[in-house]
Amino acid sequence: MGRIFLGIVLGVTLGLVALVAWIHLGKPPVAVADPPFPMERWLARSALHARIAKEMPAKAPIAADEQNLVAGARIYRNQCASCHGFHGKPSAYGAHMFPAAPPLWEKHGKEDVVGVSDDPPGETFWKVTNGIRLTGMPAYRSVLPDTQIWQVTLLLANADKPLPPEAVEIIRGDQPLSADEPSSTQDH
Repeated sequence: MGRIFLGIVLGVTLGLVALVAWIHLGKPPVAVADPPFPMERWLARSALHARIAKEMPAKAPIAADEQNLVAGARIYRNQCASCHGFHGKPSAYGAHMFPAAPPLWEKHGKEDVVGVSDDPPGETFWKVTNGIRLTGMPAYRSVLPDTQIWQVTLLLANADKPLPPEAVEIIRGDQPLSADEPSSTQDH
């Protein structure tokens, strides 16, 4: 019985030593261009979806009216478009991130789903508020107040529906940034 226990301890110890050596020799796939670990995407998605389902708000506290959709479009242009692109103008580098930043104004799937318009608004609110670890998606909790996060959330939830003309102009990248609006490159 003692030999079996010793064999198990020795096996676990050697396994840990091999793992540490593998890491210190720079062998794990850490570059964006590297293929993912086996089951990496499944593990990350499962944990993310479970956390979001547990914590996402059930209902938006503001209406998806013209004023909030236009405000959301301005926030999107200033904070999100550099990675997620404009309508008809993909991001120059969003597709080269790992995982790739989804183009939020493009149709995907079998249906006419645009961006994350098929996700519950509470899920998008959670992702914008908290960010997603190891994806490049920052947490906007300290950057934007909840009202502004809800405005961009409602804009994205309605991306597959007709939007106010001013919002459409903004999400196409046609409106320049005005002097009184903060850009994503300024300190917040």
